[in-house]
Parts: sequence; C-alpha cells; structure tokens
Amino acid sequence: MSTALFFASSTGNTEEVAQKIAQALGDIKTFNICDEDVNKVKDFDKLIIGTPTWGEGELQDDWDEIWEEFCKLDLTGKTVALFGLGDQDGYGDEFCDALGIMYEQVKKAGANVIGFTSIEGYDHEYSKAQIDDEFVGLVIDEDNQDDLTDERIDNWIEKIKPEIL
Repeated sequence: MSTALFFASSTGNTEEVAQKIAQALGDIKTFNICDEDVNKVKDFDKLIIGTPTWGEGELQDDWDEIWEEFCKLDLTGKTVALFGLGDQDGYGDEFCDALGIMYEQVKKAGANVIGFTSIEGYDHEYSKAQIDDEFVGLVIDEDNQDDLTDERIDNWIEKIKPEIL
C-alpha cells in the first residue's frame, strides 16, 4: 500500500505544512495539485489532502480549477486524512470551510476519513469543518497561532500514523 500527500497553496503556508507532514511521515510522496493530473490520486491507497480556505469560505483556486474532475473520482477503499489552514480571527464565521467542503466530497466518494481533531484551543464562530466538538482533520491557523503549528502536526501524525502508513 502506498501513501501520498496532495495539497494546494497560494501563499506558501499550506505547502510548508504539507512538507512538515511529509517529513514527519518519512518523506512520503508529495504533490502540489496545480502540477499534477487529478487522476494521480487513483495511484495511491492512502491519501493526505491539504487545502487552505480562500475568500469567504471557499476552496483555494487550484482546487477550485480541478474540483469538477476531483468530484468524479471514486475513493472507495481509500483511507484519507485531511488538513486545512484558515484564519480564525479574520474569518471566524467560515473558519477552514474549505476543509469541510473537501471532507464532504471525499466521504461522498467513498473514502474512509481518519484524523479528526478537537476544537479545543480554537476561537471561531462557525466552521463547515466542524462536527460536534471535532474538526474533520488537522486545522492550522498560521495567521494567529503559528506557535502551535508544530505541536498540532506532531499530535496529529501520532494519531494517523498507524492507519496512513
């Protein structure tokens, strides 16, 4: 079984987090979705998918451009862990909404989603990425809590490692 990480990034923050995750997992294959055919996702049994939230709770441009194709993928039998970046102070009423959009699609496509995390330590009004008291994946706020990023990544890696490698 093989594992790969797919991400999109506009400012470089999501790419930086993706590289930290890949390194912590032993330098797994990492792909910027803007440089790849979306069908490359089919080549892997286990996926880590990262997205920043852009605009007013929207997918980042590179994900948006390939979204129609991505939504056609069958992810049945695949294990997927998700991570997202957002700004809880500036966009607290749509914090990491793109992560929630991604979650809904990969679930609909048949994936087994792992790696939910607690909402504890975040201060936001609403998020599509939140179910009850958990986020649907790793949530990073580089704008307001960058001092917690490495710890959050490490804790999440320990949680998903047995199922993602």
